[in-house]
Amino acid sequence: MRKFVSVFAAVSLAVLCASCSDNKKIKIGIVQLVEHPALDASYQGFVDGLAEAGYIDKKNIKLDYQNAQGEPSNCVTIAQKLVADRDDLILAIATPAAQAVANLTTTIPIVITAVTDPETSQLVKSNANPQTNVTGTSDLTPVSAQIDLLKQIFPDAQKVGLLYCSSEENSRFQINMAKEACDRVGLQYVDATVSNTNEVQQVVQSLVGKIDVLYSPTDNMIASCMATVSMVANENKIPMICGEDGMVQGGGLATYGINYYALGKQTAKMAVEILRDGKNPADMPIQYVEECVFSYNKDTAEQLGITIPQELLDSI
Repeated sequence: MRKFVSVFAAVSLAVLCASCSDNKKIKIGIVQLVEHPALDASYQGFVDGLAEAGYIDKKNIKLDYQNAQGEPSNCVTIAQKLVADRDDLILAIATPAAQAVANLTTTIPIVITAVTDPETSQLVKSNANPQTNVTGTSDLTPVSAQIDLLKQIFPDAQKVGLLYCSSEENSRFQINMAKEACDRVGLQYVDATVSNTNEVQQVVQSLVGKIDVLYSPTDNMIASCMATVSMVANENKIPMICGEDGMVQGGGLATYGINYYALGKQTAKMAVEILRDGKNPADMPIQYVEECVFSYNKDTAEQLGITIPQELLDSI
């Protein structure tokens, strides 16, 4: 009996110590809107950036990664869990995920990434001076330069289809910029909007014979459906200029955009400043990736019979 009590006490002490050790770990909740290369790269960059700063999962921090699988309602459910868990910090990847968390807490520090314009999305008072518990990095891409790229590769193009999800605030923001750029270079444009993934194939097919080039910004729904988009577009010889490299690798033709892995690492640095240095998100301006790069899909170019200008190839 004494032996049993001794063993029970030892086990209880071990469990208690493990529990105490776990409680000492910094808890970081993560909600990601959907799986696609850009957002996945942002997440991986964030994890690697934390590790480089000495914050390693299961060692001195505890990461709780949750993916909403493209459903805004899932973002809300996940956000409720993370807030109830009283995490020390929450990372929100993409605008709907960020809005879901920000609507539920004003006290837990929130860092965001892959959000095009936090101010327009009402996550901060202003991008330069957040004044809320939210800060992080924007994935605002050089939309105007992307339209210039379109014109450079296709100087004779007259009409461009603008493919995007009508319910994504970040996409509407970029499309307005794209329309201004199209007006500047003399391109006509036609809106091609979708509200769910089931509409993507039909909408792209409806553009056949009506446009010369297809353009899509950093739109999460379109990015997650690039296999479908590229299948229809490439079969019908419609080249596509994309908002980011992941979409290009998914079958698009080319982009001039940001590196989402680098964006994630930049976000991690901001998280470390909050966790280690005690900085207040309210006082931390939204940050941007300054360096953009040209990339293209060689297989798509060959399939469409398109020659990429040498000056662009030289920039790679």
